[in-house]
Amino acid sequence: MLKSFFLICSGADRTILDNCSNGEQNKYAGIGATVFFTAVMAAIAGSYALYTVFDNLYVAIGFGVVWGLLIFNLDRFIVSTIKKSDSKMKELLQATPRLILAVIIAVVISKPLELKLFEKEINRVLLEEKNQMTLENKTQIAAQFDPEIQKLETDINALKSEITAKEVETNTLYETYIAEAEGRKGTKLVGKGPVYQEKREKHDAALAELTQLKKDNAEKIKAKELAIADLKSNQLNAETKTQPIISNFDGLMARVNALGKLPWLPSFFIFLLFLAIETSPIFAKLIAPKGEYDYKLQDHETAVKTWVTQQVKQREQMLQADIVVDNQVYKDISDEEELYNYKQKLARDLMKLQANSFYEKQQKML
Repeated sequence: MLKSFFLICSGADRTILDNCSNGEQNKYAGIGATVFFTAVMAAIAGSYALYTVFDNLYVAIGFGVVWGLLIFNLDRFIVSTIKKSDSKMKELLQATPRLILAVIIAVVISKPLELKLFEKEINRVLLEEKNQMTLENKTQIAAQFDPEIQKLETDINALKSEITAKEVETNTLYETYIAEAEGRKGTKLVGKGPVYQEKREKHDAALAELTQLKKDNAEKIKAKELAIADLKSNQLNAETKTQPIISNFDGLMARVNALGKLPWLPSFFIFLLFLAIETSPIFAKLIAPKGEYDYKLQDHETAVKTWVTQQVKQREQMLQADIVVDNQVYKDISDEEELYNYKQKLARDLMKLQANSFYEKQQKML
């Protein structure tokens, strides 16, 4: 039963192959087994490839089965359409388009399995890329908020500097009127005279301005600090919203690109393995000598071709004979006087009808 199934997979004509030797049947059973297991590998590769895209097991398995059947049908078609002939060059030219198609299929099958085999290494490359993307993302987001934050911080420092300058001015006035009272500066008279009173009033006015300035600037500084806090909160929210996009950067295309950044030699050998599997049925038919099945198939095809050619030739001869007979028949009829008189009478009647019709039309116009 298993042998019969593999013979079906080989695409050979069972009617002819059943009448061949056991060795010939085993050869085509091996070719069919290669076609079948290649389709199985294609189904596994297709399932994994789609699973990395949709992350849905049932959808991936369904697609993998369809993809495996498609590859199975293509391989079976490729193998079944290669016909053995007496010229190896002719066989090679016949197989060249099929070999190109086999190479394409091998690439498509091998790539998803390479992604699975090198999954850990690919994850490491993706982690490095995600970290780099995270840093770049933070830098880009910060570029949107930093100028406004720096401007607000500069304004806060300016307000604080204004308070500091006013404090220095007030402290200087305080030292001036105290030194006047103690007689160390100014009039150098000890006591609280008119000059002392004048300097004291200047200090008191500056102190009142300082108190009001501290109050006003404190409100402005608080408002700007709140604005800075809001900007930093918005910046953090922007980073939080964009981080899942970076975290999910592990789709099929990202993994393929990451695979390309790994050493190429292991991946290349895996590709060669699948290429050998995919092209092995074709090379098996090219290398193998012309066998019993090939001769019987050629006999069957040439018999059909000969029969069709005979039928076409017979129909062509029948057509030529009919044309000759028809020409002779019509020639003989054209010489008969009875037919001539009959057609003459019909022509005379027709001309009378035309003359009457023309006369009636002219009469109506007048």
